[in-house]
Amino acid sequence: MSPHAAAVLSGLGAWLPPRVVDNFELSETLDTSDEWIRARTGIAERHVAEPGKSTVDMAVEAGRRALASAGAADVDFVLLATSTPDQPCPGSAPQVATALGLNGTAALDVNAVCSGFVYALATGAGLIAAGVASTVLVIGSDTFTTLVDPTDRGTVPIFGDGAGAVVLRAGHADEPGALGPFDLHSEGELAELLWVEAGGAKHRVSADKSDYFLAMQGTAVFRHACARMAESSRAVLAKAGWTVSDVDRFVGHQANVRILQAVAKTLGLPVDAVVSNIEKTGNTSAASIPLALADAVTGGSLVAGHRVLLSAFGAGLTWGSAVLRWPDVTPGA
Repeated sequence: MSPHAAAVLSGLGAWLPPRVVDNFELSETLDTSDEWIRARTGIAERHVAEPGKSTVDMAVEAGRRALASAGAADVDFVLLATSTPDQPCPGSAPQVATALGLNGTAALDVNAVCSGFVYALATGAGLIAAGVASTVLVIGSDTFTTLVDPTDRGTVPIFGDGAGAVVLRAGHADEPGALGPFDLHSEGELAELLWVEAGGAKHRVSADKSDYFLAMQGTAVFRHACARMAESSRAVLAKAGWTVSDVDRFVGHQANVRILQAVAKTLGLPVDAVVSNIEKTGNTSAASIPLALADAVTGGSLVAGHRVLLSAFGAGLTWGSAVLRWPDVTPGA
């Protein structure tokens, strides 16, 4: 493998916990309704990991499927995008690698929350371009339902659990599946718009139980997500030399269907270019984009040759975008 090779997407995998929680079930314990949740988020149901099923477990399931899709028995590097690791220390990626039979393989956690998968894709592409690796397994896996206050109707309906993964291999920039360019950003001064205060080095312990749950300023987050994803999308299209009319499919982070619609409208993308599966998954954080890709391929709305725009926004604040021409790849079983 020569340095400066392009990263080419060659495998795809997805996994969702079998337990489905719909809006009607939530309305039994929360002051909410199916109509209220659908109108504000577009979500009808979400998958929830059973007790004992962890971020690592889900990542292994998705990773195994991505490896099968790529026909790969081995990789040089495992990147796990997650903000819900199995424990604060050590990172969860080495455990995923070992469970996949990749013991000894380099493995690293990437925490950019809902932007994590795009950040991990860029990291994997960089490893390949630098000649550090020729194949990289990139996984997004989050059990975000463990971070929400079960009594908070503002966050509980939004989040679900799941994992999605892709395999990247060294190739050429003109191949179908070649990733890039990328556009990545952050703004740490706005971290408190979406964060969990306690449990880290700064606030290890708190007497207030709510400090261990996700706090979100929903209106501000919505506004920033729409603006940043649109700005980043324009930037990455300019880097790629694409126009908006070149985009066949827009696969954004599945946080809220209204955000996806607003970004598409701002960019001037047609409604049928927007890929969304949030109705059945909720916001699965770093897993949302690969899960949406897998769902679109399985459903036939994403096919080889489509020019794809990826964009995400998350806590941090972090956001970023990437483009690729979709290859002939289907999710592994």
